[in-house]
Amino acid sequence: MKPTLVVMAAGVGSRYGGLKQIDPVGPSGEIILDYSVYDAIRAGFGKVVFIIRHDIEKDFKAVIGSHFAGRLKVEYVFQELADLPPGFSVPAGRTKPWGTGQAVLACKNAVREPFGVINADDLYGAESYKVLAAYLSALDPASNDYAMVGFQLVNTLSDHGHVTRGICELDGQNMLKTVVERFKIEKTSGGARYQDEKDQWVPLRGGEIASMNMWGFTPTLFRHLDEKFPPFLKSAAGNLKAEFLLPAIVDALIKARAVTLKVLDTPEKWLGITYKEDKPGVVGSVRALVDRKIYPTPLWGKSSF
Repeated sequence: MKPTLVVMAAGVGSRYGGLKQIDPVGPSGEIILDYSVYDAIRAGFGKVVFIIRHDIEKDFKAVIGSHFAGRLKVEYVFQELADLPPGFSVPAGRTKPWGTGQAVLACKNAVREPFGVINADDLYGAESYKVLAAYLSALDPASNDYAMVGFQLVNTLSDHGHVTRGICELDGQNMLKTVVERFKIEKTSGGARYQDEKDQWVPLRGGEIASMNMWGFTPTLFRHLDEKFPPFLKSAAGNLKAEFLLPAIVDALIKARAVTLKVLDTPEKWLGITYKEDKPGVVGSVRALVDRKIYPTPLWGKSSF
């Protein structure tokens, strides 16, 4: 059974200032998603499910859909603010959806096999997809053994502003013990630092393992999400910025011994666009990969798959 790739592409991209999911970075107009799906197909993924919003559907399908026709199965699901469990309604003043947990929950009727989850605007590298596909391909769909591809924190930071990352603690067998979402992480001369709930700066070494939302799950996750979403909504009442986030959900499931999660090593360096100023560096890195023949140009030529 080939695993499925779930792509979270519903984010509004507020810091970047546009629909960054369809912004070209490749020498022939390729976008980050082109390279992600190309890597996923080569690694053995058999289907891709895009999580988008209804208001970007037309533009998204026009740019994305034709690229993958005949190469693998493509489905779309929608993350919407008002897609809530019975008895809940959107609080007055809330404008954004409820985070990555709600996004993945939108896939529960589209995914029946082990699946990977990625961000639409992150380039994880070919080897990252290979290790994730190999792990997922060996899983029983009823398993509660999950996975995550881990990246060194220092290799995931922007030179142009702060970022949010899930900072991980592992045991001696590379099993995840905890993952905590840290906000306003920025580079320093000695590594990195983040701002805590009291607006205090806390130092980081830079060598910590960071979650970049490259996960491996089975369909058992949907039951866990269904169970945890209503209590989250109750606890978040009055907080218009509260988000139902995968790192917090996974952390709670591990602490409850409901699941295990293997952290998979990758030699790849993560690339992504958080700010407009990040784009030239990503374009240059992609160009270097093309020059090294890691990717063809154009990417979707006649010889592609």
